[in-house]
Amino acid sequence: MFLKFSKSYSGPGHWDQSTGYVGFSNVGAGGEMGAMRGIMRTKIQRLVLLGVLVGGLLVALSAPASAATNQISGVAVLDTTGACPAPPAGYDDFTDFTQVMTGSLDGCWYTNIETTKDNGAPSGVYIESGEEVFVGSLNGGPEGTFATTYQFESKWDPDVSTGSEVHGRCQHPIVAGSGTGGFEGATGRADFKDEVTTGQFFYRGHITLG
Repeated sequence: MFLKFSKSYSGPGHWDQSTGYVGFSNVGAGGEMGAMRGIMRTKIQRLVLLGVLVGGLLVALSAPASAATNQISGVAVLDTTGACPAPPAGYDDFTDFTQVMTGSLDGCWYTNIETTKDNGAPSGVYIESGEEVFVGSLNGGPEGTFATTYQFESKWDPDVSTGSEVHGRCQHPIVAGSGTGGFEGATGRADFKDEVTTGQFFYRGHITLG
């Protein structure tokens, strides 16, 4: 068997300078032909592996960065100084109370209470639900809005009307399709925990954009 190579060829076989061909003697799997086939097989395997790696990299790079999930955390306090303006258009009734948000979320959080349940003393259990809207930004990004629903559970001593809060927490899932501006397409939730000694509300959660 003869294959034509350039003078730079340095593989197995016998290169004939006058013809430019390399001859291989067919001496079985252990001979030069077997070695040549082994080299070609190794090259093909490497090319296949390279193709797989490049394909995986292209898929990863094609995923939009905006689809990343952002872990959020920070502190909220009741707006007792008028730091926040009126709620945005379409949320005119969200005036039961407003919180100033700092941390991952920077802006104002407006609340509209819809239902309450006061179990009174001696249990001191108070439950509340409603809807909210946030106006502001995420991690210093573009401003926008998103809406949530919420469920608040708490215990008071002796009750919510006459006593002090012992502990409280609430969950705030984002309403699908409510995001605008920097929160276009936002999904996720925020969970609040009351710090009853300072009047602060610590929140944690996640928001996915896109």
